[in-house]
Amino acid sequence: MKNKLSAPALIVPLIITTLTGCSMTDDNSDAIPSAGTATSREASDAMEKVSSGIYDLLGVKGKASDSRPTVLDCPGKDKKTYFRILHPWSFVPASASDLDVAMERLTTELPKDGWEIVDYGPDTSKNKNINLTADNDRKKVSVKAIAMAKDEPPLLTLDIISGCYKVPEGQEVERF
Repeated sequence: MKNKLSAPALIVPLIITTLTGCSMTDDNSDAIPSAGTATSREASDAMEKVSSGIYDLLGVKGKASDSRPTVLDCPGKDKKTYFRILHPWSFVPASASDLDVAMERLTTELPKDGWEIVDYGPDTSKNKNINLTADNDRKKVSVKAIAMAKDEPPLLTLDIISGCYKVPEGQEVERF
């Protein structure tokens, strides 16, 4: 009997990897960059705009999941005043061949939109899923996309994560 992992079981390792940092940097290559000052809602709205821009770059028809951004802690910082935004979502293309088209478009279109691709290629899984990691230093955002061509249906998962925000003076991080 074969067991098939559920989507959450597949996403958890990805999120853990994403949460440990990305290569967007200010001064220290291991540091998570400052994304500025904003409320949790303002930062969440900004992250949805980034996700929408990435969706537009895919350039193929399909269905995106209806997920919302969530608030995460900023490692090593005060949890009441610093936070990050994670927006995980997925995309199922209208046809299986469109998954390759979507990944190719991301590799060519993201750099035109200010992103630097810092990693690209197959992972070590049995399915050799294609992984893409890109950073946008101007927006202080990173994206990790995984093309799961052998899943049924073929699926593109995306995790977009911000740098560390600080809430405005006198406010606390709103969790959602």
